[in-house]
Amino acid sequence: MGKIIFYEDRNFQGRHHECIGDCADLHPYFNRCNSIRVESGCFMVYERPNYLGHQYFLRRGEYSDSQRMIGISDCIRSCRMIPVHRGSFKLRLYERPDMSGQMQEVSDDCSNLQDRLHMSDINSCYVVDGHWLFYDQPNYRGRTYYLRPGEYRRYSDWGALSPRIGSFRRIIDFS
Repeated sequence: MGKIIFYEDRNFQGRHHECIGDCADLHPYFNRCNSIRVESGCFMVYERPNYLGHQYFLRRGEYSDSQRMIGISDCIRSCRMIPVHRGSFKLRLYERPDMSGQMQEVSDDCSNLQDRLHMSDINSCYVVDGHWLFYDQPNYRGRTYYLRPGEYRRYSDWGALSPRIGSFRRIIDFS
């Protein structure tokens, strides 16, 4: 079970709201978010309702000034708890939409997709096991995208604006 608390002001001040799971629309609970405390678990927070817009991965910890510390705007509108996964990890990456073209199967982290797999565009993928983070730049930098088990027939299905992926990693139990 996870728990995240959103605060309207920096340093955990002002109106706040607690979540222990997914919330598709946080707007009724606060107008802006300037600090966040993750008491347990891992969460993705999104700038728009219904898990859309920029995504940010947060693990257990205190973010007293979320704009300065991790670059999150004060407009957080939804959050998703990432369940703990203790099993195996497997991901199938495809060069073309609808799971077609060349396929690469991986089961561990990759800090530089181009160097390791000689591909930088992933147009579709199938998350067989585990939960994963994609980054649009190498070395786990840039925009982040959360992928849970299932099919992603095109890059827009995981929220990306282009098929360019620089790195990816497994989400393991951080507790």
